[in-house]
Parts: sequence; C-alpha cells; structure tokens
Amino acid sequence: MSADPNLSRADRLDTTALSDAMDRLGIAGQCLGIKPLDHRFRLTGRAFTILYGPAGSPPGTVGDYIDDVEPGGVVVLDNGGRENATVWGDILTMVAHTRGVAGTVIDGACRDVALSLELGYPIFSRSYSMRTGKDRVQVEAMGGTVNVGDARVSAGDLLRGDADGIVVIPRAHEEAILAAAEQIDAVEDRIRKAVQSGLTLREARAQHGYHKLQSRPR
Repeated sequence: MSADPNLSRADRLDTTALSDAMDRLGIAGQCLGIKPLDHRFRLTGRAFTILYGPAGSPPGTVGDYIDDVEPGGVVVLDNGGRENATVWGDILTMVAHTRGVAGTVIDGACRDVALSLELGYPIFSRSYSMRTGKDRVQVEAMGGTVNVGDARVSAGDLLRGDADGIVVIPRAHEEAILAAAEQIDAVEDRIRKAVQSGLTLREARAQHGYHKLQSRPR
C-alpha cells in the first residue's frame, strides 16, 4: 500500500470525475491545452516544479535538476506556453524513466517523442517539435508555484493525468476534492448499472441526480 493514501485515491479516479469535483467546489485545477503524447499514458504523483524564462546574456541553462526528482514524482515545467523552444528531450526521458519518475507535464513543447512512446514514459505537453530550448530559455526558479494551462501548480501538489489531460489537486483542498470525485464516480457507476438493468438513460439520470453532480451547493 502507498505511504501516501491520497496518491492511491487519486490514482483510482479519472480526470473527468476530478474536474467535476473541482467545478462543484469552485476550485480551478484543469490544466487546459495540455495533452498526453499517447492517449494510453496515465500518471499520478506530486509536483516537482520548474519555471523557465527567456535566456539572458550570457544565457543560463535549461537545468540539470532531474537527479533531484524523487521516484514517483512528476516533473512540472512552466515554459510560459512557448512552442518555439523545447525544454524536455530524450536524455531527460531516459533518466526519468530509469529513476522511476511518474511523468512530465509541460506548459510548452517537448522533443524526441519517439523514446517517450517506446518506453511508455508519460509526457503531457502543449506540443512538440525538434527545436531546442538551449540558449533560448533558461531556468528561473525551482520548487515554487508555476502556471500550467492556466492552473496554479505548487511543489508537492497532486497531479493526475489520463487520456483527457491533466488536473492539479491543490494540497490544501485534497481531501474535499477527492471525496467529491469519489462520490461523483460512484453515482456515475450506479447510472451505468441502472441503464444496463433496463432503465432509460433519462430515468437513470433523474434517479441519481446526474444533472446536479458538478453543481456548486447553494
């Protein structure tokens, strides 16, 4: 069993249930525009955050941080949505995969996609290309709060990724979000079973309050 029970709870939930739970609670956490390189990719883990900025003169580096990421952690790179300078490539993929890192999330672009797909190492990004970020961007800060797809991500926040994208579960709201998502997931499962047993979808949804699942309490 995981020493981090909320990690295990999040791992059993889809991003859709978590997104609906955050809508219900009025908490922003959907990382919009950030998609998996492969729809089969899944990740769950706590954020290791890095902020990038335009390269100075002389330019700084794109970072040698990967040895500091704990196994099971998620590398979160805020490159300001830049798609003209990649901040993740095959060497980082190889090292991260070998070290048991859970995956990488990039508000920006990655490259060397083939190795990620070959190893099954989960990368979620805005795009990909071949153009290096070296001498174009540099690390500005590590371990702080960053922006990914218009969502705030702080070091240690819980991230969940699947075919639909990435959500961040702020540490201060973990219990409330996970509990709400578990309840939503259970209701949707009951609706599916009700339809399989002969009810119409309209009847099943009405019976289980489907249309109010993500609504904020009044």
